[in-house]
Formats: sequence, structure tokens, C-alpha cells
Amino acid sequence: MAGGGMSDRITLTGLRGYGYHGVYADEKREGQEFVVDVELRLDTRPAAASDDVADTVHYGELAEQVVAVVEGDPVDLVETLAQRIADTVLAHERVESVVVTLHKPGAPITVPFTDVAVTIERTRA
Repeated sequence: MAGGGMSDRITLTGLRGYGYHGVYADEKREGQEFVVDVELRLDTRPAAASDDVADTVHYGELAEQVVAVVEGDPVDLVETLAQRIADTVLAHERVESVVVTLHKPGAPITVPFTDVAVTIERTRA
């Protein structure tokens, strides 16, 4: 948690992109849908005072950037992809920390399942 007890959040849930991430060759070849939730922590007071989108994070642009990572260079691990997404979010200077949950509902699991996801939390260095 950032200093001062700041706890404003912007949350985007269920962002979807088609990616070619995975350990197995068929995942790299055929691809699958990935679903991303991101929760940003930031101070929304400047934007509330100015009523100007320049004083906050433009969530439409952010959503496009997150999906671009999913649809970008393939990696083996969801952990790696989640880190790339976190780095993309933290590139916005107003974001103090981010929680990224990356879902891989089409993961190659041999038993019945609904979803598999990894969640990471990263704070601005």
C-alpha cells in the first residue's frame, strides 16, 4: 500500500485477447483465449478536482495496451505474461501498484476444470 493510506482503485475485468502462449507446441501453433483482470491503485483526487482525463489513467487506452501484450510475443508461462502486463500498467506514472489476474480457461489440463489463473501484485519501484 502506498504511503498516506491511498486506496483508490480502477478495475478492468474480463479483458480478452487471443494469444499463443504455452509450454506445448500446439498452444504456440493454435493459440487460445486469455482473460485479464487488472486492478490499479492510484490517487484519483487530481482527476476528481479537474474533471480531466489527463489527470487519471485512460482505461480505454489501458485496456488496448493490456490486450496488445496478450496478443504479442509468445511466452511459455502465464507468470511471464502476467509480469509483462504489470510492467505495461506501471508504465503509467499515476499508477502506484497493480494487481494482475491472468486467466487461461483453455489450459491443457487433463481433468475437468473451469479456469486456471495466476495473480500477481506489483508496486512501482
